[in-house]
Amino acid sequence: MKPVTLTNDNFVNEVVNSPIPVVVDFWAPWCGPCKALAPIMEQLAAEYDGKLKVGKLDIDENNELAIKFGVRSIPTMLFFKGGQPVDKIVGAVPKAQIIQRLGQIL
Repeated sequence: MKPVTLTNDNFVNEVVNSPIPVVVDFWAPWCGPCKALAPIMEQLAAEYDGKLKVGKLDIDENNELAIKFGVRSIPTMLFFKGGQPVDKIVGAVPKAQIIQRLGQIL
């Protein structure tokens, strides 16, 4: 399973209405740390397939959502459960740290 590309148009359907928790990676193509995080997000999408949805949201193309959720620096990962944000990680962090946080919402 690959990360889902999120947009203003599909955000409600893919994240808010998701029956499983979702981690949203707010990123941009010009962001170096975002590029470093990308392979980790792909691994998580595969490893947690069916238990967790991994989404990537390009803030340049979907700025309203970045503003709505108070994303001021990227990468930012927002963890959603039941359609609501329940946790946040700002910056590129090791995979183990992300997995630890996932343990609290899965």
